[in-house]
Amino acid sequence: MNKLFVSSSPHLKSTVTTRKIMLDVLIALVPAVIASFVLFGWQSLMLVGICVLCCVVSEYFSRIIMKRDNTVGDLSAAVTGVLLALNLPYNINPLIAAFGSVAAIVVVKQMFGGLGMNFVNPALAGRVILLVSFPSQMTSWVGTRFMGGLDAVTSATPLASEVGTYSYLDLFLGNHSGSLGETCALALLIGGAYLVIRKVISPTIPLITVGTAALMSLVLGRDPLTDVLSGGLLLGAIFMATDYVTSPITFFGKVIYAVGIGALTVLIREFADLPEGMSFAILLFNILTPLIENITVRKPFGCEKKKKEGKA
Repeated sequence: MNKLFVSSSPHLKSTVTTRKIMLDVLIALVPAVIASFVLFGWQSLMLVGICVLCCVVSEYFSRIIMKRDNTVGDLSAAVTGVLLALNLPYNINPLIAAFGSVAAIVVVKQMFGGLGMNFVNPALAGRVILLVSFPSQMTSWVGTRFMGGLDAVTSATPLASEVGTYSYLDLFLGNHSGSLGETCALALLIGGAYLVIRKVISPTIPLITVGTAALMSLVLGRDPLTDVLSGGLLLGAIFMATDYVTSPITFFGKVIYAVGIGALTVLIREFADLPEGMSFAILLFNILTPLIENITVRKPFGCEKKKKEGKA
């Protein structure tokens, strides 16, 4: 049998598929979803289900309308739905969640060509669209079931309240007001460890992002541990800043990207009229990713530098 074949690259094929990667991400998100159920009750699962359903249906019909091969089976739409739901308050109107899901898939993802073509993370873009469109509903927080009930709006999140209102243990276990998936740091760390063990993500971006945020918090006289355990820092650093499509592929690019996200997040928290800055920081550096890659890509060995125009 002739084992020599002449063909174009790539010559090596990987068994890793988009579907397998997305399935691993969904598994990694299970602890956060379970934690949201424990902290907020059945309505949290309903919100996750609505977002996933709307994202999947939106992708299915948008691909048909755009006359493209359907990609619902790669599970990326389901991942977007879970991530968006985890970025929403427990008590938000389900119709608002559905609107954000459709916007994330149709506008941010499919109108730019689908998976691999989107220039920003769809789930985060959906969250920001909702934050701008429905600011009151997106910033009305309720306490967990262990804080005295879910029926009324309670005090602000740890980032918007006085330092010391919540203990570090409360922050770590998620017993405080906030979005569904950003409360329980323990659940997010378990999911992140799973992704690293499965080699779905590299720890570079999460570790540098969190480390930079802690250092910037210390420099500004804030409480670093509160900043790390509160808000969407861990959720964003582990699950959204590491998005393959919108993050740099070079090592030094990842370092610049992660340092920028961590620093900007804390700067927004400190100086802007917003308690949270993770979403805006990631979206900004998603946009800057092509530039970061361009200045950090290594030149192939032996290649001559391009001569500047006008010089012989």
